[in-house]
Amino acid sequence: MLLYVIRHGDPTYNEHDELTPRGTLQSAALAKRLARYGVDRIYSSPLNRAQVTAKPTCELLNKKLEILEWANEDLYWDELAYEYEPGEAEWCFRTQEGMVELRSPEVEKLGKEWYKADYFKRIGIDPLPACQRLHAASDTFFTSLGYEHDPDNGRYKILNHTHERVAVFCHHGFGLTWLGAILDIPHPIAWTSLDISHSDLTVIEFPDNHSGYSYPMLLTLSNDSHLYAEGLPTLYQNKIYL
Repeated sequence: MLLYVIRHGDPTYNEHDELTPRGTLQSAALAKRLARYGVDRIYSSPLNRAQVTAKPTCELLNKKLEILEWANEDLYWDELAYEYEPGEAEWCFRTQEGMVELRSPEVEKLGKEWYKADYFKRIGIDPLPACQRLHAASDTFFTSLGYEHDPDNGRYKILNHTHERVAVFCHHGFGLTWLGAILDIPHPIAWTSLDISHSDLTVIEFPDNHSGYSYPMLLTLSNDSHLYAEGLPTLYQNKIYL
């Protein structure tokens, strides 16, 4: 199985939660790329910016869009966001302070108990419940696809190996947290070392090595070649041209 984790296109983030004109072009370019080899299942967060990004792919491939309620980024924001200044909030792991604190030797030594870091206590956040909910929902999702998660060993028991291509249209903070869960990477490392930009394609393979288990492999992270192919700006996070 190939899993495509796709962040929505460039958004407005206004009350209508739509895409900007650039975001609309990004989603059309992405649809052309995904259509080249096909997608068997298409899922999306219930938020509008993710659904409208998925729409061109669904239309081009004549596929039904299935909604994953647990992929709603809003379900995690309240527990993982930090108001670092009055009226200014950000994911607790994407603030300047968070990036430094979560890569410290002290947090690294905590291992799987990273959530006990003094940083979270100091800013008044308990990240564990949100992460546990995401992990549980993710495991249920993969079981439905034929792969039962064995987090203690960083692998998935193969219940039904397939060659399907599965696309999930989601979000930035959610996506980084989910990648940590999928790949069994401690969240502080996933949060501070990985990144995904608008409409970019992250691909994870679930190979069958005939052991009865699959060890997921990250094949590409935040790939924007569809933008390059269509002559669109390859402006990563609207900040850096790549």
